Amino acid sequence: MSEPDNLVLVYLMRIDEKVDRLLADVRDLKERVTNVEERLGHLDMRVAQLEISIAGVNRRIDRVEARLDRIERRLDLVETPH
Repeated sequence: MSEPDNLVLVYLMRIDEKVDRLLADVRDLKERVTNVEERLGHLDMRVAQLEISIAGVNRRIDRVEARLDRIERRLDLVETPH
């Protein structure tokens, strides 16, 4: 394709090409941001699952601790406060 003689038209065509490249870059960035957001969402779910698991472990430790306290009291292994 030959270059037009009109200088304004030449510059408009260059601007049009640059805008097309910018639009492609913006599309690419939007896709990349979406991927990051999805990964963060999965990470949030993993953190939430981990917190639930930790809470479950703490609940079990609390029950074991209560049972141990009862055993110690029954065997008189704990000094009672005066």
